[in-house]
Amino acid sequence: MGGKKALCVGINNFKNYPSSALQGCVNDANDMEALLIKYFGYETSDIIKLTDTRATKDNIIKNLKEMVKGAKTGKYDSLVFSLSSHGTQVPDTSGDEPDKADEAFCPHDLAAKGKVWDPDHIIVDDELHDLFIQLPENVSLEVFLDTCHSGSGLKAIDLLLDRKPRYMPPPSMEAFKEVEGKVSKGIYRMFLDKKVTQHILWAACRPDQTSADANIDGGWHGAFTYFFCKEMNTSQNKLPRSEILKKVVDDLEAGNYTQIPQLECDATAREKSLG
Repeated sequence: MGGKKALCVGINNFKNYPSSALQGCVNDANDMEALLIKYFGYETSDIIKLTDTRATKDNIIKNLKEMVKGAKTGKYDSLVFSLSSHGTQVPDTSGDEPDKADEAFCPHDLAAKGKVWDPDHIIVDDELHDLFIQLPENVSLEVFLDTCHSGSGLKAIDLLLDRKPRYMPPPSMEAFKEVEGKVSKGIYRMFLDKKVTQHILWAACRPDQTSADANIDGGWHGAFTYFFCKEMNTSQNKLPRSEILKKVVDDLEAGNYTQIPQLECDATAREKSLG
């Protein structure tokens, strides 16, 4: 039987965009690490945590590739990847998006190249798909993305002093116009198209929404990650994923957050507890 491996990423500060700093993403990575140890059977040595300056694109992708390689050789049969950062959009270059936009995630070294994001310094959903699709069928992968998928869902309430949207707009007006009003297919939809259904994706919001970096109970966190960890701790991981999702949705609604988290997996996984 294989082992476990997790990568927890949290990025508050962006090398080339100091004014776009967040405050809750590193706390998210710490919270997810603690949750994996408490309920998922992970040891500290099973978890790689990358925050701020260590969370470059090269370092994130390198560690994900090593996880996938380990799974392919039978070293691991259970993988977890959590990412808390800004999300953004890029024009679709692979031709697989009918609306011509790809989801993208911002590493610490995010940079522009001309009027668009530099491919060497941004993580596009196609890249994660091409990597995760290599996993053997007997390997489980649970992904937690506490980022914004799109800025199109931005509402005035998202700009209150105790919260900030985790969305980084494209670096130029020309790039913005190419993705304006577009919603990408998303990572899980790519898996379904390839008939790969053993992976589980938790997303902090719908594809047309923003997720909040929020001050909750005296500290900054991703609103989704905070309430997810809260409900996991309250239930001691004794509830199925579907019930955890419902409770997190209720928590966010009670806090006047506009985001609606998503759980993408097959029906069997929805009715099982995590870990």
